[in-house]
Amino acid sequence: MPKTSTEVRAWIDEAIRRVEADANRSADTHLHALPVATPDVDLYLKDESVHPTGSLKHRLARSLFLHALCNGWIGPGSTVVEASSGSTAVSEAYFARLVGLPFVAVMPAATSAEKVALIEWYGGRCHFVENAADVYDEARRVAEECDGHYMDQFTYAERATDWRGNNNIAESIFEQMSAERHPVPAWVVVSAGTGGTSATIGRYLRYRRHPTSLLVADPENSAFLDGWEQDTSDVVTGVSSRIEGIGRPRVEPSFVGGVIDDMLRVPDAASIATMRWTSDRLGRLVGGSTGTNVWASLTVATRMRAAGESGSIVTLLCDAGERYLSSYYDDAWLAQRGIDLAPWTQRLAEYDATGLLPDVV
Repeated sequence: MPKTSTEVRAWIDEAIRRVEADANRSADTHLHALPVATPDVDLYLKDESVHPTGSLKHRLARSLFLHALCNGWIGPGSTVVEASSGSTAVSEAYFARLVGLPFVAVMPAATSAEKVALIEWYGGRCHFVENAADVYDEARRVAEECDGHYMDQFTYAERATDWRGNNNIAESIFEQMSAERHPVPAWVVVSAGTGGTSATIGRYLRYRRHPTSLLVADPENSAFLDGWEQDTSDVVTGVSSRIEGIGRPRVEPSFVGGVIDDMLRVPDAASIATMRWTSDRLGRLVGGSTGTNVWASLTVATRMRAAGESGSIVTLLCDAGERYLSSYYDDAWLAQRGIDLAPWTQRLAEYDATGLLPDVV
């Protein structure tokens, strides 16, 4: 292993070249127009599942690796450790392999088997905890034990990404929307895992002086909405989110409430029912957090219609549904957890018939 500062610097230069080359090999993600029943409202899905590692977290992992490399936090021989509910770990395992470093993912034991298999396929090792709230301390412990670096996505997500531009997700959305019927979205709708995406988009909207509003959808058991409503970062639920990749038992350091215009609690059954509804319309499977985003978007569309407004809404297709075949797409798995989709499936059918999502004020 290189010992001198010159050799270490050369290793870092080469690692950064590899990470940057990966970005250059990847085209921008697609923007799909999703047909909806609300007149004069257009809904778009920014398809982050087409990244090399299959999810929105590919952007974050690339930014986190560049951030850590440029700060001198990882070098030749470093073991990279991350606390994750799955998708970030998949993407970080990919980048760790790209630069030749070992990787350990500290994850809840309930993480989908499909995500575990992907992490291991990229050469990562999975380390499980029973309680999702324990991932932070356990990741620190594992990093200290192996003299490695804890990447800590929940702290660094909002600062590792250049929110002013540099082809971030917000800049990409506005460039792709430029030729649409309503080129400047009335709303952008996202959900929060670290809070990094909402921070990036919200800051960009203000920096570019766009009139677009930002709504963050939050699943059951998550602390983000209560923290935002109470204007405090001290909220702790002590319960894990059942929608993988979004919702946290505490308000994460990367969550920037001041750039958010509105938030909405989305029941887990509504997220999963809408995940399936969206998959039927796209002709391909999407994940649970995409269902959360689309339910919130249909809520916004209904409110816009009630107010006599027209315009566009952009939300995110976070990852593909193949990662959840043994969970959200498995009726027996849902029944074991008491998740009844029928009332929400009925509401979506009513939306299709009327263009109005029931019970939305």
